[in-house]
Amino acid sequence: MIFARHATAVFVALFIALGLAGVGMAQGDRIWDQDEKRWIPRPEPIMGRGSPIRRETVDYETSYAPGTIIVDTSERRLYLILEDGKALKYGVGVGRDGFTWSGTHRITRKAEWPGWTPPPAMRRRQPDLPAYMEGGPMNPLGARALYIGSTLYRLHGTAEPWTIGQAVSSGCIRLTNDDIVDLYNRVEVGALVVVRH
Repeated sequence: MIFARHATAVFVALFIALGLAGVGMAQGDRIWDQDEKRWIPRPEPIMGRGSPIRRETVDYETSYAPGTIIVDTSERRLYLILEDGKALKYGVGVGRDGFTWSGTHRITRKAEWPGWTPPPAMRRRQPDLPAYMEGGPMNPLGARALYIGSTLYRLHGTAEPWTIGQAVSSGCIRLTNDDIVDLYNRVEVGALVVVRH
């Protein structure tokens, strides 16, 4: 009986110690606040909370074929071209000042809950970044990623829906996790991506 109580006390102490160790700010539990120039606690992972910009079907005349993705970074919108002069319009977060770009490429890879390897230039700017982060709800690439040509850029999800409609990234185009899953399910590897500034 005494042994059982002692073993229980040891187990509880160990559980608390491990729990407190987990309370520390592991890299995946923080996000870089560009305005404050410091790491802040990451909010709870978000799936199911929508974009502040509602996804909708709109009229969109273009010579591009259905299945083409057009990103208008100044408008902070992404259009997936449909049949009959229509497009699905999504809100996106785009590159902040100094990280904007434009070009025409193709989707070369699709990944679910992708891992993230920050590029060397990003790690020089933010030395606390990990060399690699496993995929999952806390990963900055979110639920899905569509890799753009041979560039370092992706269309990817985010668990930070409040950043949609903002210029916040290092060049990648971000959508809410719900929206990137929807887009991911609609496009194929090889789809044309047109990024306009």
